[in-house]
Amino acid sequence: MDTKTLHPQITAAYRVLETGEPISRAEAALLADLPGELALDLAALANKVKNRYASGTESLHTCSIMNAKSGVCGENCKFCAQSRHNRADIEVYDLVDEESVLIEARNCITEGVSHFGIVTSGYGYKKITPEFQRVLAMIERLHADLPDLHVCASLGILGEEPAAALAAQGIAHYNINIQVAPDRYHDLIADTHTVEDRIKTIKLLRKNNISVCCGGIMGVGESMQDRIDMIFTLQELDVSVIPLNVLVPINGTPLEGSEPVSVADIVKTFAICRLAHPDKIIKFAAGRETIMKDFQGLLMLSGANGYLTGGYLTTRGRDVADDRRFASQIASFN
Repeated sequence: MDTKTLHPQITAAYRVLETGEPISRAEAALLADLPGELALDLAALANKVKNRYASGTESLHTCSIMNAKSGVCGENCKFCAQSRHNRADIEVYDLVDEESVLIEARNCITEGVSHFGIVTSGYGYKKITPEFQRVLAMIERLHADLPDLHVCASLGILGEEPAAALAAQGIAHYNINIQVAPDRYHDLIADTHTVEDRIKTIKLLRKNNISVCCGGIMGVGESMQDRIDMIFTLQELDVSVIPLNVLVPINGTPLEGSEPVSVADIVKTFAICRLAHPDKIIKFAAGRETIMKDFQGLLMLSGANGYLTGGYLTTRGRDVADDRRFASQIASFN
């Protein structure tokens, strides 16, 4: 391709395709200002970068999660239905039993989903508690009964001992999102804990050689520059999997009735994330069916190489069988 025929702001994306070297913050800022008519050009280049540098042994990363403990969380995350500070009408229950988790995990295997995550509401586990020991037992059982399944966890903020215990269990990934640019976390997400608590957990996980799944959410009042700051923070943290969510406004939360982010801006965000992380797994998570609807295929062709299927804790997702057909169509473009 002759770079002289490209729009000047697009040439950085082509350089990534040629060299595999990530874009800089300054280049990301230029790409963020692209007019909507050029967003598709950017998406196409980001998709080519994904195909060249992030194909690996797994062409499409798929995962499903189980809400293993729901509601009554003491944290006040503004988007979350599980916070006791909010008024969302959800099902509330304590940690489920081991057999329930095994049934859900077997369903994943049956449906061809490669990764299964156990998710619990709450601040997290700074020490190993009886409840945390039950989660460890669940992970051990899944490894024993379903050796081909990649078992993951999302249990909140961790201390030294719980992190080491999860490492000993050999979990595939641990999910803990920073959600937004770190300096906006207090204003846009929560003030009952800090983003530094989350970043400390990420560093603790990396210290214990646990692969980290960490990303963010669009539509909570952030700017495009905020998204760029988040993307480059993830680069500095060297996370392995980056889930990108689009806000699903839930009644009873402070963000109910929020205006949706434009499709063009979401496309640019996915593409910029890919160009900043050429070889990582970038996973389209919440908002894929309910918010993006007709455009979710476009997002999967803007640099993403994974998706979350099934439900999203307290909001519905798409049927796994439908997603399997969807994935086969996406593969025809790559």
